[in-house]
Amino acid sequence: MSLRVTFLGTSGAVPTVERNPSGVFVAREGDSLLFDAAEGTQRQMMRFATGFDVSHLFVTHDHGDHVLGIPGLLQTMAFNDRERPLTIHVPPGARRRVRSLAFALDARLSFNVDVVEVRPGEVAHSADEYEVRTFRTDHDTSSVGYALVEDERKGRFDRERAEELGVPVGPKFSRLHEGNPVELDDGTVVRPEEVVGEPRPGRSVVYTGDTRPTAETVAVADEPDLLIHDATFADDRADRAAETAHSTARQAAEIANRADARRLALVHLSSRYAGDPSAHEAEARETFAGEADRVFVPDDGDEVEIPFRDA
Repeated sequence: MSLRVTFLGTSGAVPTVERNPSGVFVAREGDSLLFDAAEGTQRQMMRFATGFDVSHLFVTHDHGDHVLGIPGLLQTMAFNDRERPLTIHVPPGARRRVRSLAFALDARLSFNVDVVEVRPGEVAHSADEYEVRTFRTDHDTSSVGYALVEDERKGRFDRERAEELGVPVGPKFSRLHEGNPVELDDGTVVRPEEVVGEPRPGRSVVYTGDTRPTAETVAVADEPDLLIHDATFADDRADRAAETAHSTARQAAEIANRADARRLALVHLSSRYAGDPSAHEAEARETFAGEADRVFVPDDGDEVEIPFRDA
């Protein structure tokens, strides 16, 4: 079951030749989700072949470098005769502004657009086998972060043990794996815990948007497989990060350590670093435990496939 992240935009507020402002595309087994939509997002989606069949757009906050791509994206969807509705999730207080932006050019779209406010600590979107949770972030406007968290999976079925206990190959295997006891021809009852292992964790992706470091980022998911964290500045601009409600790469790594994240992606780089993110990676790797490749600054268009931990 595929879970793939495509980085559409990794720059801070100002686009550069190499980097577009914020946008993250997540594809999960047929579902397409978009997190933030800066100017140029639709072109990035074309460049990197993600497709436009997005069902939900999750906006972290309504600063221009996170939302100015919405009008063009909606119009392109309409030009393609889209009929499927789109839900845009926004933080508290942002609904009116984002809706006005979405329909600034043309209110006659071929599909319904629903703009809904979500508060920290809620489930913004619940789907089959996963949900998208919100959490508090600390920016200089109303903002939230989002975490895609999959459900736990069934434990592994021990076929050899089941056969040892006399369970015939067939439907009773499935019943046991579904958590139901079965009775054998001789009256013996075999219970699921005898042949099914402990539940296995699903996968999770956490996206902060713009924020200072927060404890809520640590708590929203258990050992996230990928933490995508604001790293606007390196240590040389730590004071500036605090003043503008952003994080440094080192602070992002500290959060990743506390969250026991498996990998850390540093995004929203200030244009002053866009051509050379080496300081970000070096400072984060000094702090983030484990292998060096667990920390990276993605380029626009980079894809990350998220495997199951027990794969």
